[in-house]
Amino acid sequence: MKIYNIEEAKQTILKRKALHRMEYSPLIIQRTEELFGAGITPPQAVEIILRSVEDEGDQALREWSKKLDRFEMGEIVIPKSELKQAWEQLDPNLKKAMEAAASRIRSFHEKQPVETWISTDMGGKLGQRVTPIESVGVYVPGGTAPLPSSLLMSVIPAQVAGVRKIYVATPPYPSPSILAAAYLCEVDNLFQIGGAQAIAALAFGTKTIDRVDKIVGAGNLFVTLAKQQVFGIVGLDGLAGPTETMVIADKSANPSWVAADLLAQAEHDVQASAILLTTDQDLAIAVEKEINIQLESLSRREIILASLSNAGGIVVVESLDQAAELANDYGAEHLCLSVTDPEHLMSRINNAGGFFLGDHSFEVLGDYVAGPSHVMPTGGTARFASPLNVLDFVKISSVIGLDTETATQLSQTAAELADLEHLTAHAAAARARLETK
Repeated sequence: MKIYNIEEAKQTILKRKALHRMEYSPLIIQRTEELFGAGITPPQAVEIILRSVEDEGDQALREWSKKLDRFEMGEIVIPKSELKQAWEQLDPNLKKAMEAAASRIRSFHEKQPVETWISTDMGGKLGQRVTPIESVGVYVPGGTAPLPSSLLMSVIPAQVAGVRKIYVATPPYPSPSILAAAYLCEVDNLFQIGGAQAIAALAFGTKTIDRVDKIVGAGNLFVTLAKQQVFGIVGLDGLAGPTETMVIADKSANPSWVAADLLAQAEHDVQASAILLTTDQDLAIAVEKEINIQLESLSRREIILASLSNAGGIVVVESLDQAAELANDYGAEHLCLSVTDPEHLMSRINNAGGFFLGDHSFEVLGDYVAGPSHVMPTGGTARFASPLNVLDFVKISSVIGLDTETATQLSQTAAELADLEHLTAHAAAARARLETK
């Protein structure tokens, strides 16, 4: 794992790239052209898929599953009897672990204040009405590792919010662990459909799959591009990029633990980002050494090596103040503070999907069992976005019920503002109330 100085890091691993300027790997370009034709880019391929599913529904889903996933689809909906069977056959220890995680996730989100309120101190009634979104589609990636935790982290906050219909889409050949998680959460339907075609089906609806009001959950490049293109037709939680962790450590940190946390992040994906900012040169060297030692025993060694080479690194900074400034600018999905006083350092940073305070609140606990959803903003969007939470699954409607006296008092003000904007019909509607006083 390379050790950078600050200027090198700013030009490489700390430099953000916008989704629309993403450089596609030669392998992705080659595969896309093989499937869709010469000169077709990934966004154009996604547009082709979306249009076909919108026009042809289930038939298009079957054709794309065969072409892209080499899957001869029988039933699109996985029978609930298979979900039950997967749960019953799950190792008892894994059942307990999944139930414990689900319980903590539910308890955390039940504490989130999401309330309807009405005030009568501004003349009549003013307030907000909170109602759950009617239907939500949850995308659960397949990829190189099954992620039943992502199903729990997305479905449970929606249930707490009161969403009436929750559907899950996951690529063909879903892991039994994902089926078991779907059974535990009692999802309405689990569809064995992945990629851009799954996003299209949830956004537009087909004969088998009901159109939803919002889609949540991360996926691969084509899932992200599809979500980008259907935005406005449905709501979205965000556009997820590669997962990322930034660790800030001082000389008090345990180099073995810091290395383990970086390796855990890097094993997600070859594009995953694991970055250490440290004030201590000796710690940087020790962490680099530990990474090389621990790497030898890990099953996803090749993925980790690619990740660390592509987007990982260690940056030696002059002070924790400088580390805080860099972290705030970077806006990491996960920000781990392995320092003597993590709460003080957190107070100097605004932008992070999640703060992990101290050596014993490490990211892996957040991935599975701490309680908050692990679906967090990536790509620097933590500057303006939040982790998936109950508010993602409700709508807030304004309630305006002014009394006659207050409405009369405000009508003249409204009319004057309408005159300022040259909206004569607005002004007339306001003055009509004054004339009939």
